[in-house]
Amino acid sequence: MKQDRKLLILYGSQTGTAQDVAEKLGREAKRRHFKTRVMALDTYNVANLVSETTAIFVCSTAGQGDPPDNMTCFWKFILRRNLPRDSLCQLQHAVLGLGDSSYLKFNFVAKKLHRRLEQLSSTPLLDVGLADDQHDLGADAVVYPWMEKLFTQLLVIYPLPDNLQIIPTSVRPESRFRAEFIDSNRLKPFELSSEETSSPSSMPIWFPAKPFPARLISNERVTSEEHFQDTRLIRLDISGSNISYCPGDVAVVCPQNMPDTVADFMEYMNLNPEESFILHPNDSDVSVPRLPSPCTVRRLVESYLDINCVPRRSFFEMMLYFAEDELERDKLQEFTSPTGQEELFSYCNRGRRTLLEVLHDFPKTSPNIPFAYLLDLIPVLQPRSFSIASSLKAHPDEIQLLVAVVKYKTRIQAPRRGVCSTWLSSLEPGTSTRVPVWVKKGTIVFPREPEVPVIMIGPGTGIAPFRSFIEERAVNKKGASTLFFGCRSSSNDFYFETQWKDMVARQLLTLHTAFSRDNQDGSKYYVQHAIRDAGSEVWRLLQSGAVVCVAGNSKNMPDSVREAIKEVGKVHGGLSDSAANDFLLMLDKEKRYQAETWS
Repeated sequence: MKQDRKLLILYGSQTGTAQDVAEKLGREAKRRHFKTRVMALDTYNVANLVSETTAIFVCSTAGQGDPPDNMTCFWKFILRRNLPRDSLCQLQHAVLGLGDSSYLKFNFVAKKLHRRLEQLSSTPLLDVGLADDQHDLGADAVVYPWMEKLFTQLLVIYPLPDNLQIIPTSVRPESRFRAEFIDSNRLKPFELSSEETSSPSSMPIWFPAKPFPARLISNERVTSEEHFQDTRLIRLDISGSNISYCPGDVAVVCPQNMPDTVADFMEYMNLNPEESFILHPNDSDVSVPRLPSPCTVRRLVESYLDINCVPRRSFFEMMLYFAEDELERDKLQEFTSPTGQEELFSYCNRGRRTLLEVLHDFPKTSPNIPFAYLLDLIPVLQPRSFSIASSLKAHPDEIQLLVAVVKYKTRIQAPRRGVCSTWLSSLEPGTSTRVPVWVKKGTIVFPREPEVPVIMIGPGTGIAPFRSFIEERAVNKKGASTLFFGCRSSSNDFYFETQWKDMVARQLLTLHTAFSRDNQDGSKYYVQHAIRDAGSEVWRLLQSGAVVCVAGNSKNMPDSVREAIKEVGKVHGGLSDSAANDFLLMLDKEKRYQAETWS
């Protein structure tokens, strides 16, 4: 019988959800008296995995089957072909995937990691968990039952010592951190870290990549004033940086919370924005967030706490520890019970209630939350990724972003604003505000050979990566590019219309447009219809080796476009239905069909 009750929990996350789930797993493990470490995958020395006994992996999938940003180094190492087949023969593992079944490669990273660990002789504790955001109750519909099975299995392998029992859920866990507040007169003895002093005060230092403080050149609305959608072309000055990028690359932006929500949160939670504090870990296995030291409360709320996210079930579980009012405690107990999950999902997700709104809905509980617990309760504000909409050759020292400002009303008629898009749209050129940005590789990899034709399908802001590529080919004056662009109206949201028409006139671009709301008879015309109408041209390009690239909203468009390409093969290539399917699979395998989609 094994006595080593050590548990390693590693997470790879694109949005922060995996971190939240991993920390929940860590709390549950400690209730069962496991000595637990919770770490991001790329902060863990993967070479040490050979000496671990039990490891739990929580990972999301990015793009089209790619590992998340904080998992890339681990991923490259674990997939190395020269690793001995018995490398992990002493390890037991469990893998929980967080995915979205609307994507073709649903939970691909979790599935592949599970198989790879088995190939290296690790023993699975249970089947890989495949959580799905598309489930009626969200990812938690899989996460919690999977977690229960995991701990049942772990307690069989590592029984509790005779003198210990599982700590009841009613016992509040210790906060991971304690906050030492610093009197303003005592600030001088404390020096900021070198990372903090080497960058402007607005630069976050808690992400793996070091952001560059880009100056805002311009912030131009590119939709008509009458149009419901406010879309901006954001131009950032990256001169003086070592940033370089290629078509298809992605700019990652660290946003700030909106001033009104920051002020609301601090006032409601009785926080003094000017107070400074230093965080200390309460456990030697806990890493302190890379905040400035000392850090002001304002900076913490403004740039670190995701007060506008839709809270998860674990948030309510933590809230329950501070509920003294009977009515509020009963409601929180309902939200955290297995039978209350439909009610919780309806309350949170269908109404898209923000964490700040939930705090307001529990006015007798929220003020009871100690400051140090805010970092256990509230997720980290995550950076946002945008496909770069410019070519570095056409616009030296610039990154251009095409940003649709997210603004809508929910079922409860409450206005909703996208944190990053609203913040970016509010910035004015010439101000001292800098936009923290870095660049990473995107999902789409364009062919370098100019003789390879490229068919690009990009409705709405999906056109961004294609503008980068088209501009690059235009500078080089080489390469055949065909663009299918769709929007609602030729007069309201035809992004880069003048530029495209000029390129068509110069024979640098073939353009097909689909204006869904311009038909007099009220019928809708989308990019998939334009593809079918240009079917003979599309088939000719495909037969000559064309690469198909699709970018845009993941809801219906990607499937509709794929079906249109299949139809082109049947109508203009004479393929049977099964042969058309095989043709699409061949395009996938050869990376001649690529998609970058987002929800």
